[in-house]
Amino acid sequence: MVPEEDAALVACMVDLHNVGTFNAYTRFKVGYLNELERMLEKVLPHSMLKAKLNLELRIRTLKRDWAIVYNMLNGKDNSDFGWDEHRQLVITEDAVWNSYISSHKKGQSIQTSQFPLL
Repeated sequence: MVPEEDAALVACMVDLHNVGTFNAYTRFKVGYLNELERMLEKVLPHSMLKAKLNLELRIRTLKRDWAIVYNMLNGKDNSDFGWDEHRQLVITEDAVWNSYISSHKKGQSIQTSQFPLL
C-alpha cells in the first residue's frame, strides 16, 4: 500500500470506530474488514483494496510498526531514542541503532521509515 492508502485506511478505521457499529471492547467485531473495504472503495475507488488480501495484512503491519516505535519512544529503555517531528521518524545515534537492531530484528525497518500517521 502507498502512503495515501495507509492514510485513508486509518481514517476509515477511525470513522468505523466512531460510528460504533463494529466495536467490541478493544477490537472490532467480525465483518469489520468487509465494511472497511466498502468504505475505502468510496474514498479510493480505483485502489481495488480487498479485505483479506490487503487490509488484514496492512493493519497487522501498521500495528506491529506502531508497537515498535511506541516502545522505542516510551519503553523502559527509551532514553536513547527521539522523534523528529519534521521528518516524522525515530532518531538516534548510529551506535544505538546498531545495538538495537542486533537484538530486535524487526526494528531494522524502523530505522529509515517515516511514520506520518503517528
